[in-house]
Amino acid sequence: MSASPSNSTGKYSVFAIAREAMRLHTGWKKAWTSPEPKKKYQVVIVGAGGHGLATAYYLGKNFGITDIAIIEKGWLGGGNTGRNTTIIRSNYLQDPSAAIYDKALKLYENLSQDLNYNIMFSPRGLLMLAQTEHEIRGYKRTVYANQLQDVTTEWVTPHQIKEMLPIINIDGPRYPVLGGLYQPRGGTARHDAVAWGYARACSAMGMDIIQNCEVTGVETANGQVRAVNTAKGRIECDKLAMIVAGNSSVLAEMAGFRLPIESLALQALVSEPIKPCCDLVIMANTVHGYLSQSDKGEMVIGGGTDGFNNYSQRGSWHHVEETVRALVETFPMLSRLKMLRQWGGIVDMTGDRSPILSTTPVGGIFVNCGWGTGGFKAIPGSGWAMAELVANGRPGALAAEFGLNRFKEGRFIDESVAAGVAH
Repeated sequence: MSASPSNSTGKYSVFAIAREAMRLHTGWKKAWTSPEPKKKYQVVIVGAGGHGLATAYYLGKNFGITDIAIIEKGWLGGGNTGRNTTIIRSNYLQDPSAAIYDKALKLYENLSQDLNYNIMFSPRGLLMLAQTEHEIRGYKRTVYANQLQDVTTEWVTPHQIKEMLPIINIDGPRYPVLGGLYQPRGGTARHDAVAWGYARACSAMGMDIIQNCEVTGVETANGQVRAVNTAKGRIECDKLAMIVAGNSSVLAEMAGFRLPIESLALQALVSEPIKPCCDLVIMANTVHGYLSQSDKGEMVIGGGTDGFNNYSQRGSWHHVEETVRALVETFPMLSRLKMLRQWGGIVDMTGDRSPILSTTPVGGIFVNCGWGTGGFKAIPGSGWAMAELVANGRPGALAAEFGLNRFKEGRFIDESVAAGVAH
């Protein structure tokens, strides 16, 4: 992907496109460089997914720190960033959650202009269906909380939902649609474009993006990080940021501490492409299914995590059956579609289903993990907050409530109960 048609030192514009068209597109440079690692960096970020790249970008943009290596065991954006259903929303109940996700949404709204890279952000609107009396009470409670948080959401009736989405069956025999929580600003973005845009911007600031560079060990001395050992040699660093989603517990163990997370596979699938019929993002938490339509016409479908800990990135047939069975009553037209492809990603789940952005027992090591199934929507806000934490050595307002100490103190940010679903 490093040969994406862009110029790491130039700027996208209609004039650049016209110029390259005249010379048969021979002048485009690689979007980012792929150097060999230096002996030492001020900051090493493990994980070249959306969160890791966003952290590096905002370290450079907001704090002027560019002596950074972003190392990745595989290829850039090949983990959860490229393996999700691209949902973006900020209608959370708890104040800390709403704050960091709405920061992310506000950054998403101008991210293409900020990065000079089209992330294909589509604020098409997001609708969370209420299909039980319990969900009606819960979602109305969230509307009131969002009003206090200055996050725009509204309660919509079944009749309004049918007008917005004609393909929906609101009179299902088991789970009729009783209303919904609607966020007009919610939507989707192109997942890999988000990673590529951040990578291009980081490379332009002089940061090193090093792929195929798996971490094999973390060196510490006197309670302070010293270096990471990798497939490409030893790299010294003053600060180390671990941003590797489902593999966070593995990396933490290398550094000598444990994290309160478990890793599970989250599966998704897309149908064959069809004509436009769904211009909203739909979440049906009672039956646990999510639905949107991609720009290419595919119906993007996701569900819940596997019921057991694993590190699989493949799909399974029983999960397809469970997820599609949950949705076909509400969207009967899905039953006539063929599946095009299926995949899985490794998510990291905390006990309260909220993330960890924190210092650790080892000096100079910072961790960003525990986003569960809500990681993609948080990328810009997560990077913004994590950059502040790494640069200053202490969390700012966005990350303050998400420290590791909350699990010892019983200070949970319980979004699992609030949303009735992981995220």
